[in-house]
Amino acid sequence: MEEVRTVGNFSADEKSRFIGRTYGWMALALFVSAASAFAVASSQTMLRLIFGHGIGGWLLLAVAEIGLVLWLTASIRKISVGAAMFGFIAYAVLNGATLSSIFIVYKIDSIASAFFTTALLFTVMSVYGMRTKSDLTSLGRYLMMGLIGVILASLVGGIISLVTKTPLNMLNVLISVATVVIFTGLTAYDSQKIMRTAAYANGNDDYRKVSILAALELYLDFINLMLAILRIFGKRR
Repeated sequence: MEEVRTVGNFSADEKSRFIGRTYGWMALALFVSAASAFAVASSQTMLRLIFGHGIGGWLLLAVAEIGLVLWLTASIRKISVGAAMFGFIAYAVLNGATLSSIFIVYKIDSIASAFFTTALLFTVMSVYGMRTKSDLTSLGRYLMMGLIGVILASLVGGIISLVTKTPLNMLNVLISVATVVIFTGLTAYDSQKIMRTAAYANGNDDYRKVSILAALELYLDFINLMLAILRIFGKRR
């Protein structure tokens, strides 16, 4: 009988299933978000409901998304696998509705180009993160610090632009470039974390829920990377 190879006391097959499950959830979330965004962009009623009253509708969606992420991360040990699945898919639907504006702002060929560019870059960095012998933990800390800086710069820039009623084009480009660099690195970092977690996966419900959280991290890496690339190279309508 062929000997079963083990990693961290668990079978290599279970490790592969954990990784496949994680990337499968991420791919499903991207599909759900794309369908949601396209459906909203194709409906004048939905567009008016979300974007027709200033930032009120968009802000409500954003708060709901943040609430879902906080609930998932805080309650993941207590909730069932089904509840975690529902929360994750609900987040993908809401985020898709929020992202529907890109179909209004940018040309469809620019969106497609940004998606395929992101997919290629994401794949390369995922493979690198999973295969590299280097420990990316320290890099991850610096990238998170950089992400906080980008968020703060975006908030300050938004306030200044709102007060002066003048778009800060150069600052926006710099923020987008920094975002590309940060989420490119985070893709590799998160992929390495998934590999390390997979070494101890045993197929129980806890690890099924962990794979959903890991998929959420990858999903956010992909979406933010794509939006940044779209802001830099996208052609507006």
